[in-house]
Amino acid sequence: MFDHPLFDKYRFEDIPLDRDIFLMDEVWVAEYEKSLVTVFEGGTYENVGYISYAAARSVSVSALELSWYPNIHTRFHEVRISLPREQFVTCVGCDNYDEKPHIFIKSGWLDNLYLRSYSVFALVDAIGVKAALESGSLTRDKLLRLRDQIDVVAKRYPNISFISFADSVLLKSNWSVGTFDSDITYTYEPEIFIHLISELQSLYRDILGLRIYVILTQGSNEYYHDSLLHISSTNNHISLNSLGLPFAQLKSIEEAARAALRDKLHDPAEIYMDANFFHSLSFAFEFKKDSCGRNTYREPLMDQRGSYYFSDCQTMLENLRKAEL
Repeated sequence: MFDHPLFDKYRFEDIPLDRDIFLMDEVWVAEYEKSLVTVFEGGTYENVGYISYAAARSVSVSALELSWYPNIHTRFHEVRISLPREQFVTCVGCDNYDEKPHIFIKSGWLDNLYLRSYSVFALVDAIGVKAALESGSLTRDKLLRLRDQIDVVAKRYPNISFISFADSVLLKSNWSVGTFDSDITYTYEPEIFIHLISELQSLYRDILGLRIYVILTQGSNEYYHDSLLHISSTNNHISLNSLGLPFAQLKSIEEAARAALRDKLHDPAEIYMDANFFHSLSFAFEFKKDSCGRNTYREPLMDQRGSYYFSDCQTMLENLRKAEL
């Protein structure tokens, strides 16, 4: 397979990093080879199969870390995923014909990539809770009012789960990519979280007299097709149907932001967003993304450091495409 000398063949550990590559189902291997050999022999190229846009970021003994782009048409949507070595079939390209490396992957894994669910996660935290407790201004009555009003807000956002404490809220929403030949569709709408944050800001300010900050991220969810929450029949066990990794990522961004504030690297902000979440937002074309602050953080389980952006809620709202508000 791929014996023609014009093919560039890559071992798993030699897949080029930080450049455009394509993912393809293994079922297209023979047709893809035949199509390119026809071109090498002076014939006309015929399109074969379907490609997924990606870029390899790092490789280990057991897995290839990829940036996968499920949507490059209506937004710049990047998701970090891991391709296990056992799901890899082969990788070929042809620099002489400007043919980017194609990674052929076992069918079941690639199908699952499109049909499984993913999640957006957010951590909302109140500022100045210790001082409010010491002054006696954080009363039980206020906390009950806050809880009741979060109920009201949650009713308007049925596709987002709310896990609240007295001074913080965990948010989670599932989304899917889907395919043209399935009943699963692309449902990623991160802008709704910016709007929701604005509402929560008003609640905490009006009821508790406190400001909040929010950390946001998005990515894989190992509970592929489960509901937002699991609540046991005895109502004393709640599962977020997620690994702890996304929350480790939220906490890592929070720790990096706290360290940056201590070291006076940047001022406090209302919203801290993982770079992939930030870039996936549908901003107005005239908005300059580099006007927002940026810093790095230790991304859990990744070889490379991640980045987060920070800004205020009003700036985010004002610069989203109007159709997204």
